[in-house]
Amino acid sequence: MTKPPTTTEKALKLRAQVKKRKPKFVRQESWRYKRLKENWRRPKGLDNKMRRKIKGWPPTVNVGYRGPKVARGLHPSGYKEVLVHNAEEIKKVDPKTQAVRIAHTVGKRERAKILTESRKRRITVLNIKEVVKEEKLEKEEETEEKEKPKQKRKRKEKPKGRAEEQ
Repeated sequence: MTKPPTTTEKALKLRAQVKKRKPKFVRQESWRYKRLKENWRRPKGLDNKMRRKIKGWPPTVNVGYRGPKVARGLHPSGYKEVLVHNAEEIKKVDPKTQAVRIAHTVGKRERAKILTESRKRRITVLNIKEVVKEEKLEKEEETEEKEKPKQKRKRKEKPKGRAEEQ
């Protein structure tokens, strides 16, 4: 038996549908001039065709394209994202409604502390895949190093000086 979807789940599905129908909003005449990027800028001119919504011109940003209020600011998993820099910040996170994203500036040692703390508290970590990949690579490198027999380095002979030649 499947349980009925909650309001947030419905809102997330609706948000995905709205996003599919939403056009890519472009700056007016950005297709015409190379110096203009496609980044959205509101058309403000008096005779501006886009502002007046004339047929044949690209659509402008409107409130009608907005997603449901319940789903705004949520991760597709349904959790609210919280950026974490150290293990202390995890204590403030609510595991039922919030999920953790580890900041990119966090080092390996601190990241490991954060992961252990989040496992204890049963908190979802959104960017854990990167960590898993890193751990696998490290283990592979360690096994390769152990398998290789250590080679003895040959000592370089020192060049003989003039006194030794005579």
